[in-house]
Amino acid sequence: MPEYSVKFVRFIPVLLVLFGCALPLRAELADGILAIVNNSVITREQVVEFVAPAIDALRQQYAGQDDVSDAFDQKASDVFNDGLEQLIDRQLILHDFDVQGYKLPDSYVDELVQDRIRDKFGDRITFMKTLQAQGMTYEQFRQDVRDQYIEYQMRLKNVSQEIVISPYRIENYYLAHQDDFKVGDQIKLRMIVLNKSSDDDQSAHRMAGEILTQIKQGASFAQMASVYSQGSQREQGGDWGWVERSVLRQQLADVAFSLPPGQVSDIIDTPQACYLMLVEQKRTAHVRPLSEVRDDIEATLRAQEQSRLEKQWIDGLKKKTFIRHFF
Repeated sequence: MPEYSVKFVRFIPVLLVLFGCALPLRAELADGILAIVNNSVITREQVVEFVAPAIDALRQQYAGQDDVSDAFDQKASDVFNDGLEQLIDRQLILHDFDVQGYKLPDSYVDELVQDRIRDKFGDRITFMKTLQAQGMTYEQFRQDVRDQYIEYQMRLKNVSQEIVISPYRIENYYLAHQDDFKVGDQIKLRMIVLNKSSDDDQSAHRMAGEILTQIKQGASFAQMASVYSQGSQREQGGDWGWVERSVLRQQLADVAFSLPPGQVSDIIDTPQACYLMLVEQKRTAHVRPLSEVRDDIEATLRAQEQSRLEKQWIDGLKKKTFIRHFF
């Protein structure tokens, strides 16, 4: 069967509908077919529903920003095109499932549906109300659960999960990407945070003074932090671990990076809070050693290899499947 190559273009007419632009659009284009995979049709409406969560997230990302319409439109177009491609891939996989002669018993699909209802909605009443609000029928929901499960299992079957990355590849990647592993000057920091109720609140400053006195008399900074700090690292004794200057606001960074190891700062007073800091160690800018990043590199290479194998598998399905695009 012939193969029709994928040629993505900017879906300007589609986006006008998707994002509520008040320009006229032919009904047959707005509601039309975007692709056919064998005898399965993918419509504009299906793609819009599929990418809706991603578009909502994108809209929130750009909310409140000025002069971003072009950037938003381009991102939205990319999301739409990617969504269409994912739905095409799903139909390719579902068709291969049928061609291979696999079957998924209705009773098992029913179990999957009940599990999804319980995990995602909690109870059937909430589930039915949500379906009604989304304009989706139970059968459509059931079909979607079935298709997602088949797609997941077929990917597991056809894309090897047992990918072995050799030490040689890891070392070569490390040497070729040295800039990715550079870090600036760092300090190993502990911090006590005492929040203010208002700009003229003096109680936080008084408390910081009492704590600083106890530390100078021999009290453990970590213990004081675990008792008094109102920062997010309280349970860790105020431990921030190794941080670069960019992690801290400038007023705090200027003090912290000027302290010698083992020294506690004076009280740092800001409109929002009072701070005490202890620098435990320092290290200058450097390239992280391979031993520190080996696991991250291996995960990156494994993901790249999985992506390559998956593309190889999908490309193979495309070569033996009828696909037609309507742009």
